[in-house]
Parts: sequence; C-alpha cells; structure tokens
Amino acid sequence: MTKHQQHLLLLFTALAGMGVLFWYSLQPKPVSVRVTLVEKGTVEQTVANTRAGTVKACRRARLSPSIGGQIAVLNVHEGDWVKAGKLLLELWNKDLMAEISLKESEAKAAKANSRAICLQADEAQREAHRLAQLKRGGVVSIESIDKASTAAQSQRANCESAQVSAQVSIARVWVSRAQLERTQLFAPFDGVIAEVNGEISEYVTPSPPGIPTPPTVDLIDSDCFYITAPIDEVDAPKVTLGQIARITLDAFGEQPFPGVVRRIAPYVLDMEKQARTVEVEVEFARKEDVEPLLAGYSADVEIILKAHTDTLRIPSEAILEGDRVLRFLPGEGVLERVKIQVGLTNWDYAEVLAGLKVGDQIVVSIDRKGVEDGADVVLDAKQ
Repeated sequence: MTKHQQHLLLLFTALAGMGVLFWYSLQPKPVSVRVTLVEKGTVEQTVANTRAGTVKACRRARLSPSIGGQIAVLNVHEGDWVKAGKLLLELWNKDLMAEISLKESEAKAAKANSRAICLQADEAQREAHRLAQLKRGGVVSIESIDKASTAAQSQRANCESAQVSAQVSIARVWVSRAQLERTQLFAPFDGVIAEVNGEISEYVTPSPPGIPTPPTVDLIDSDCFYITAPIDEVDAPKVTLGQIARITLDAFGEQPFPGVVRRIAPYVLDMEKQARTVEVEVEFARKEDVEPLLAGYSADVEIILKAHTDTLRIPSEAILEGDRVLRFLPGEGVLERVKIQVGLTNWDYAEVLAGLKVGDQIVVSIDRKGVEDGADVVLDAKQ
C-alpha cells in the first residue's frame, strides 16, 4: 500500500470516528432520577392553619389601678412568681387610711351610743311595766301609766334609730375601704409577672375610654397554655370539638406535640379581603408539654380529620396531573406512566387504592427535564 493510500485510509478512519461521535452525541442521554419505594404506612387527611398561630395562656390579667395616683409600694419585678392574693402594687393612700381610721372610731362611738340608748329604752320599758302592775291596786293614776308607756316607746324608737346610725357608720367604713382597694393591685391567680410598667414614685393613670394603654402589671398563668390559630373558612366545617391535632412550634423545631381541639369560633374573621378564616383553639394533650412553653410563641396546628393505617402510600410530590405517576422499570431502565386511584391525601403522603403494589419504584424528581413516559433513566447516585 502506497503512502497516498495510507493517508486516505487514515483520513477515512478519522472521519468515520468523528461521524460516530457526532451520531452518539445526538442520541438522548439517560436522565438521572430519584425514586422511592411504594410502601405501607399511615395516611391522614388533615387541615392546617393558614397563618401562624400563637401560644396563649389560659389566664392572663393585664392589671392597672382603677384610679390615678403615685406608686408607693411595688412588691414585684418581671419574672417573679406570685400566689393568688399577693399585693402587687399600691398607690399613695395615707389620706384614705386616715379616713378609714377616723370612720372606724366614729363607728365605735355610734355603736356605744346606740347601746347606751337601748339600755335606757329597756329601763323605760321596765318602769312602764311596774306602773302597769301597780295600777291593779289603785296605787298609781292612769295618767302616770300613759306617760310611762309613751316614754318607753319613745326610748325604744331612739334605740332603733341609734342602731341604724351605728350601721350607717359601719357602712361608711366599708365605703372608705372600697376606695382604698382601688389604690391596690392584688394577684387574682397564681402566675408569673410578665411585665411591670412603673417604678416607685411614678404617677400612673387609668386608660381613657377607647384609648388602650400598657398595663401596670401583666400577670400570666404559666400552668396552662393553648394554641389559637386561623383555619380557612372552607376547611372550618370539617373541624369538630375533640378532634386530635398535632402542634409544632418554631422554638422546638420539628418536634410534634399532641393536642385536642377545644373551641371553634362561632363567627368568621374577614380581616383580609381574600382570607376569611375561623379561629380554632387547640389545647395540649399532655401537661408536661406545657412546662417549657412561653406565651407568645408562634405555632402551627394540623387537625386530623381521618386516618388510614397500614395502607399503600406514596409521597404526594410524586403524583402528576390526572392521578398518574412514573414507575421505574429496573430491568429496562425506562419510565412507565401509570394511572392510580388516590384515597386520603396530605402534604406528605397520598393513599394508593389501585395501580401500584408494594415494592414498586416511582419517580419523585418529576420536575427534572426529560422525566417523562418512556424516557431512559439512571438512578441518582445521591439518593
């Protein structure tokens, strides 16, 4: 073979190789996909809140004196735990205390005066009775008896008047004590002081009508919390009292807390034009879950409407439009579109009533380019 022929052969071989490479480059490459096995498990039908819910205390008292005044006694600080009945705050009230002392003395004097008058009335009554006994013997005149009887009745009336006056004096004491209580704040229940707005010698004033002001003392019952969350009006009719719920708190990550629906608001909130909701309250099912909580935490609730256990299920993200999935055929390395019958669904799983069996592999990365019926695929090495 001549050199010229050799060169032609090499050129032909190179061109053929390039053609093969070009043809190969035009061939569709296998698509990398993520798959999951069809398995049995629990599938629940649930509804969830549309916006973040809130942890609230079962009892919370935002306390302020009913009258204005200067703070004279402040027995608590933020974070203190107090018992019911403890004096939290007291305004300057020495004038009221002096008035109470004066009226108590007046009440004692009125009581003693009424007792003296009533003793005189008893003596007059006994005197009239003695004269009435002497009348039978003709010793005293009828005129003397009448005067004695009238005097006894008059004294009895004076006694009753004095007793009423004493009661009025005692009532005045209670009125003054009621005025005194308006200067004092007592804890209505056991709880934690969440906030104190005021210091010794500062002046506090009650809120004017229609103008809210910060409470002087904010008291929270830390032994009882619940969740309040908005549910879409479309889902509200499905929710009933006593249904089981799952609570998640941002402060505790993905840790779920069991709960129970305790209240459904009897009205719809339309705070936003396109978001009408119904307020639902969920209480914690276990008392120990309440201990680490703080009022004001953000929370989400998932209310369980129905639950099927030990049923065939797949991830909800794997379902295509028209209740179809892409099944991976390991022996052929291709995808097959399968029509399925769907039962209960939620954000995580969908129940499969027909069309698949345990152990089938279905594609979950359905949003990747080229993932379609009949496509050549390889399994994602990272799954």
